[in-house]
Amino acid sequence: MAWTETYRSKVVSADEAVKAIQSGDRIYIHPGCAVPEVLVDAMVRRSDELENCEVLHILSLGKAAYVQPGMSKHFHHTALFIGKNTREAVNNGQADFVPVFLSDIPGLFKSGEMKIDVALIHVSPPDEHGFCSFGVGIETTKAATEVARTVIAQVNPNMPRTLGDSFIHISKIQKVVEIDVPIMELPQVEPDTTEEELQIFRKIGQNISELIENGSTLQLGIGRIPDAVLMSLEGKKDLGVHSEMFSDGVIKLVETGVITNEKKTLHPGKMVASFVLGSRKLFDFIHNNPIAEFHPSQYVNDPFVISQNKKMIAINSALQIDLTGQVCADSIGYNFYSGFGGQVDFIRGAARSEGGKPILALPSTARGGSVSRIATHLAEGSGVTTSRGDVHYVATEYGVVNLHGKAISERVKLLISISHLKFRDELTAFAKKRCWI
Repeated sequence: MAWTETYRSKVVSADEAVKAIQSGDRIYIHPGCAVPEVLVDAMVRRSDELENCEVLHILSLGKAAYVQPGMSKHFHHTALFIGKNTREAVNNGQADFVPVFLSDIPGLFKSGEMKIDVALIHVSPPDEHGFCSFGVGIETTKAATEVARTVIAQVNPNMPRTLGDSFIHISKIQKVVEIDVPIMELPQVEPDTTEEELQIFRKIGQNISELIENGSTLQLGIGRIPDAVLMSLEGKKDLGVHSEMFSDGVIKLVETGVITNEKKTLHPGKMVASFVLGSRKLFDFIHNNPIAEFHPSQYVNDPFVISQNKKMIAINSALQIDLTGQVCADSIGYNFYSGFGGQVDFIRGAARSEGGKPILALPSTARGGSVSRIATHLAEGSGVTTSRGDVHYVATEYGVVNLHGKAISERVKLLISISHLKFRDELTAFAKKRCWI
């Protein structure tokens, strides 16, 4: 049969498609803005027929109904990166969390250490050769489809067709569910952000922008700080992108000629990423756009690959840093908050790049200014995401310092110099008591 006939033979309803899921299966869900909610909802409707299924994914949007009360007998969620929709479940014991570098996740799938039984994915309609695009997210999903017993695809004309190593042939998909619904979008500004907070983030963005030379290649994590950095880059020339993800902020910089990718030493002329988080405007921007090239996480986040970009600038956020340089970015005390993601992958890749700069950024305070994020010690229960040895540049609204190769006494003084003014005496007194300065 021609691929078109094969395709039509696989088209079923969502309720029919998820009958392929069996009790005890490990089910991978396409994450981020690509969450196949029609399939997920159909799976949850079958909950009374299923027991001991494990639902696995990195950060996702949507309802995540499989972690709601009453579902624990049927579904157990394992988070490879915790999102807002599953955070409560992880911290009350309804779900679990795997601390893992994003670059390592595909290897866990392919080795069988984390066996995938069913992959629920969200793709574009097939092209004339029968290939569907993973669209807004290739990340760890491509690897999951390569080892899954059953691949169930939600096929949607609203999913952009992205270029690069971002395709799956219809022959590799067992069940097709055709839908026509909007792709989930990530709001660009958190609604509870105050004007004072926005000013702090803008200042951090400006401080970081001073470190970025013309011709640099950028990695930008998730959040208000990376977005603020993008807003501060007008006037720069020939910047490039090699990042696990990017968002709406890059569009204006491409349109105004700030991001050209022409000086990149790896994939010149291309913005390289493994997924995007943003709005419909971003999805339209990446659709069939040769400037954006998508690859799986095991490639994009490989520190050796990252390091091949000269002047590689890695910009990541932190929740807290202690006076010796230990960084926590994935937990608040004993409560797990997010995950490792690509922070350490890119910190290490940028550190080995010729002219590279690994940067960790955070506001100087939290909880309305009542707590210093530059702390005498990490909060009890907090994990170390990025070690003292990996930390180079640290930025707050008060400036940027470089801890790499610095002794404890130097680190302490440097970090106090970019802490909030009202906490400097307290931090200094503690450091003197510990004989650090």
